[in-house]
Parts: sequence; structure tokens; C-alpha cells
Amino acid sequence: MGSEWHDNPWVRSMTDKGKSVSRVHVLRSPLTDYLRFELSAYPGNIKAGESIGIIDLAEQDVTGLPDHDFWLFDDRDVYRMHYTPEGKFLGGELLPTDRLAEYQGYHGVALTHAVPFVTYWERHN
Repeated sequence: MGSEWHDNPWVRSMTDKGKSVSRVHVLRSPLTDYLRFELSAYPGNIKAGESIGIIDLAEQDVTGLPDHDFWLFDDRDVYRMHYTPEGKFLGGELLPTDRLAEYQGYHGVALTHAVPFVTYWERHN
């Protein structure tokens, strides 16, 4: 991750305000061209202050995660992401607060099993 990587402006706008930005990307290798393209942007996000981990289901058996993407904001708002069958993002659905503990649990499982992005990328790039 050299100096050729530019900060992600959105991530930087959050981290400059003292907010924590992190993600765990759950995937299954072998990596497709699109996935390699997507992951190649992560060093800029990391440079801007985001913490990124990877769970590769081809390398480790992880149970206790949902079969969909979600965002957890400030450990109090959960959004489930929706996509078309082709993978086009349709939007996020704010889930009711009674689902918060469930998704906090998923978050904990993901963090426990995630490999730092840099470590993963060195092995797969």
C-alpha cells in the first residue's frame, strides 16, 4: 500500500470527525476479476482510516453469519442491503431495533474470524 493510493474521500470525511469506519468482507475464492477490482480500492480506504478484514469461506469454515450484507451504524442502526440477482445495489432497509442484538452478534463473529486485508491481499494478489 504505497503512496500511489489516494484516500477515499467518504472514509476520510468520517475519520476526520473521529468516527470509526470498518468492514469485514465475506467472500469465497477464487477471486473473480470484478472482486479483484473491488478489493484493489481497499488500500485507499485503509489509508483514509478504514479498518478492513476479509473472511474467505474457501479458506475457513465460519458459521453464524447471515447470507446477506448489512451495515451497522454507531452500534445502534442496522441496514440490510438488497441487490438484484445480477448484483446491482437496490438499497438498504433499516431493520427494527429488536433485530439490533442479532446483528451485533453477527458483527462479533465477523470480527473474530476476519483476517486483516493487507495479510489477505498479499496472499491473493
